[in-house]
Order: sequence, then C-alpha cells, then structure tokens
Amino acid sequence: MSIADNIKSLNNETSNINVALLAVSKTKPVADLQEAYDAGQRLFGENTVQELVEKQEQLPQDIEWHLIGHLQTNKVKYIAPFISMIQSVDSMKLLQEINKHALKNNRVIDCLLQIYIADEETKFGLGFDEAIEFLRSEEYAALKNIRIRGLMGIATNTANEKQIKEEYYELKTFFDGIKTSFFRKDDTFDTLSMGMSADYKLAIEQGSNMVRLGSTIFGGRAKK
Repeated sequence: MSIADNIKSLNNETSNINVALLAVSKTKPVADLQEAYDAGQRLFGENTVQELVEKQEQLPQDIEWHLIGHLQTNKVKYIAPFISMIQSVDSMKLLQEINKHALKNNRVIDCLLQIYIADEETKFGLGFDEAIEFLRSEEYAALKNIRIRGLMGIATNTANEKQIKEEYYELKTFFDGIKTSFFRKDDTFDTLSMGMSADYKLAIEQGSNMVRLGSTIFGGRAKK
C-alpha cells in the first residue's frame, strides 16, 4: 500500500477512539513526508535535531513537529522557535534549558516527561519516583515557559506481549495518578504517548492516546 493508503487505513482505525497518529519520519526523504502531508497527516516526529531542522525548513509550515529522541541540552536552541512538542524530557537540566529558549522565543513549549518502563538499560527516562520528585520540586515550579502535557514511554523490545502490556498498563496507571495528584484542574495534561509500529495496538488497548508510527506508515526504514 502507498503511504497515503496507510495513513487512511490507520486513521480509520484510530480517529473514532481519539488516538492521535504521530508519523515517525526519521531517515525518510522529504518526498515521503510530503506524500503523507498531502494525505492529511500533520503530526510528524523526528529522533534527531539535525534531521528535524532540515525537514522543517523544506516542508509546509503548518506541520506540528515533535522531537521524540534523546535531546541534548546544547541542541534545544535549534528547535525552540518552532517545535510543537518535546516528548523526551528526562532531566530537570533539560527542562530548564527548554524553558530558557522558550522564553527567548516568547513561547510556551509543550513537553512530555519520558518515563523509564522498559527492561533495557539502553533506554532513557525518569523512574516513577524521580518523576514525582521532579513535579514536587521548586525548580519545576519556577518554569513558566514550558507546559507538561503528559507522559511518554517506550516498552521493552520483546516478542512477549504480556510483558509489553504490563509495562504500558503500569504507565497508564501512573499517568492517571500523576493527573490526579498534580494536574487535577489542568485540562491540558492530556497526552499519553506510548506505542510504536510493533506494539501500538497493545498500547491503545492499555490506554495510549498517541502512537508513534514509522514503518507502519512509511514502510521499512531507509538505510543511511
């Protein structure tokens, strides 16, 4: 199927259950992104700042760009003028840097806290206890140019569906608890980003309302 057909099929699957579709376009040529855009796709996610900036300059300006890969503090300034959401906030130092550059650009930047749920040491993210301490801290309270919109998590890369379901269930439970404890009166804390091409159906089952899909939309990953 074409990229347009894939998007149409996925929208039929997700739109009536209020699940947002983030097209993960890393390593894909601009022509593929344009085809997705022409099919109505507006949310795109990139893993690296360099690729995101290059594509943002070449594509329509109403695209909502999400940074989903690990973000170094020294790269924040390059995306601060236009980024719609940073999904991979995993430290106070990073959040403070995002706030600094959001202020310089007279913006409030939406962010997700990346929570560590996988049984893999290579993954990034805050532990459950760390995230709670984070939100209780005076440092967080002082930041006025960022807005925490929710949580993001990456499950273990495994064929064990039971394990994946449990990891996503724990994150959804934690999301609900964080909302009740810290954002009860805040309607903008509304995004739970979990699920990728291999496991997005399991993630939706467990309560995800944003899935990050690459190969399901664009086909197999291009080689660099």
